[in-house]
Amino acid sequence: MDRFQPPAENYANPRTCFFHVLFKAAALAFYILSALFFNSFVIIFVVTVFLAALDFWVVKNVSGRILVGLRWWNEINEQGESVWKFECLDQESLARMNKKDTWLFWWTIYLSAVAWIFLGIFSLIRFQADYLLVVGVCLTLSLANIIGFTKCRKDAKKQIQQFASETIASRFSSTLQSAFSVV
Repeated sequence: MDRFQPPAENYANPRTCFFHVLFKAAALAFYILSALFFNSFVIIFVVTVFLAALDFWVVKNVSGRILVGLRWWNEINEQGESVWKFECLDQESLARMNKKDTWLFWWTIYLSAVAWIFLGIFSLIRFQADYLLVVGVCLTLSLANIIGFTKCRKDAKKQIQQFASETIASRFSSTLQSAFSVV
C-alpha cells in the first residue's frame, strides 16, 4: 500500500447502514427464494410485505435521518389536502455528512425499486397476478420513500440557496450602508 495514498473513508454509521440494507435484501431474498420453500401464497405475501414495511419504516424514520440528514412526512390539513412536510439538517451539518453513508443510502433505495420493477415484469411474463400484487405493494413502499426523500433533498437545496442569497444580500446591504455612512 502506498503511504502517500489517503486512507479510504469508512462508513460513519455502520449499524445504520447494515439495517438500511438488511430489510431491503431480506424482502427481496425472501420473495425470490420463497417459492423453493413454501407453497402458500399467503405466507409469501405476509412475510414479504412485512419485511418491506420494516424497510419502509427504517428508511423513513431512522436511516434517512442518520445517513443523509433528511426526514419527511405527509399530513392532511383542515381542508382535507395532503401536505408534505420536510426537515433537514443545517447547511454545515449536511456538508459534514459521510459520503459513503450518503452514497449507500441513495443507491440502495433506487436499486431496490429497480429490483421490484424487474420482479414485477417477471410476474407479468409468467402471468402471476397474485405475485404481481406482492411486488406492487413492495414497489409502492419503495417509491414512497424515493419520492419523499427526493422532494426533501430538493427542498433542502432550495433552503440552502435561499439562505445563501439572503446572507449575500444582507452582507451587500451592510457594506453599502457602511460605505455611505462614511461619506
